[in-house]
Amino acid sequence: MASSPLRTLASGVVERTAAMLVLLLIIRVVVAPAPAVAVDGDCNLTAGFVQVDLPEGNFVVQSPYDVPENQRYSYDVATGVRTFWVYADDKPFNTVTSTNPRTEVRLAGHDYSSGVWQFEGYGYVPSGTSGTSVMQIHNEDAGTHATTLMLHVYNGTLRYYSGAAVEDGIYDRWFRLNVVHDVGASTVAVFVDGAPRLAVNVTPSASHYFKFGVYVQHHDVSPRVESRWRNVTVYTKPY
Repeated sequence: MASSPLRTLASGVVERTAAMLVLLLIIRVVVAPAPAVAVDGDCNLTAGFVQVDLPEGNFVVQSPYDVPENQRYSYDVATGVRTFWVYADDKPFNTVTSTNPRTEVRLAGHDYSSGVWQFEGYGYVPSGTSGTSVMQIHNEDAGTHATTLMLHVYNGTLRYYSGAAVEDGIYDRWFRLNVVHDVGASTVAVFVDGAPRLAVNVTPSASHYFKFGVYVQHHDVSPRVESRWRNVTVYTKPY
């Protein structure tokens, strides 16, 4: 029996509709975005290290000798925030040295001369602070070189001494700082918020220790400098 025109038309519509659906399905499969792949950009920098004990007595404050410590340093036990400030015309931290003004913590009890050591802390530098060191790896007293590393702030940029930029836009935000010193390899690596920012070869010295706070430098110095720190921790990885 011959097909009616109506049945033929209906059959054609069904075939064309089915074909379009298949085509749309193919297009959807081809152009659909691939599933996002999770990337962990905040690697565990302390994996393999051992945390050292840091009682409060290890946080030795150095501040201008002629004013009470609490006029240049505060420690909020409730929040764990240590605030350091000093003025460009302040006195040194003792009457013997002629070094620039500072309010810093010298981490005592953990001077080191071998192994791999790591400083970790959360820092904050308020806008307007310039011309100051905020963290150091200091060498032994009377050493040939006073420091292995200094991180300075100039006009909102964290720098390796007064040179290479380590991190821009440092003002008015908390940042996590990790500094890894491999004594045997004579290298230092700096990480900000988990990202590598600096890797340098350094000159060996007999021993080292960590410092943080504010220490006035020699150019682009603001009248008052300040930094805040919390959750400061030290780790080591002996050879």
